[in-house]
Amino acid sequence: MRLAFTKSRGRERGFSLLEMMLATIILLVGLVAIAQLVPASILLNFRNRNDSTALVFAQRELDQMLAQPLNPPGSPPSFINAEGKICYLGDPTQPNTRIGNPVVTINDQAHIDFSATTGTANYSFTYADPADPSGTIYDIRWAVIITGNSTRVFSKRFILGIQQKSGNGYFQPVTLDTMVEK
Repeated sequence: MRLAFTKSRGRERGFSLLEMMLATIILLVGLVAIAQLVPASILLNFRNRNDSTALVFAQRELDQMLAQPLNPPGSPPSFINAEGKICYLGDPTQPNTRIGNPVVTINDQAHIDFSATTGTANYSFTYADPADPSGTIYDIRWAVIITGNSTRVFSKRFILGIQQKSGNGYFQPVTLDTMVEK
């Protein structure tokens, strides 16, 4: 007599085809969502790079202005910046008056007005970043407010703005506002 050992199998559990299709669809939706984040992060990285470049250049230009003496010889006072551009530093014969580019006030903060297509002569210039392979051009403008009398300057307030002029998209201008006094 031979005994046959058979294992009785209960109802086997597993995934049905419908469950597999549903899991695959959920996985695909998640992958598509993640894939859409890649171009968005690349765009944000590009914009942050342009904003950082603009801010660094604006700070460098403002540092050059602040390094100039308050009462330099010559009229109007000016200097030649690192890019070889003539930069005027206000007019001591017109104290307590904004000289240079128009300024607008937004939320109690002064900003250079970039609504005009060109800036005021000798109070603006364009700059192309030599390290930028795309050749982005920046528009730099400033205004100066002098405190003093017609012969002696006690302080100067510099409001410097920079805006990307070429490239893809719209970028908010960067504004730096500072004062130097004796």
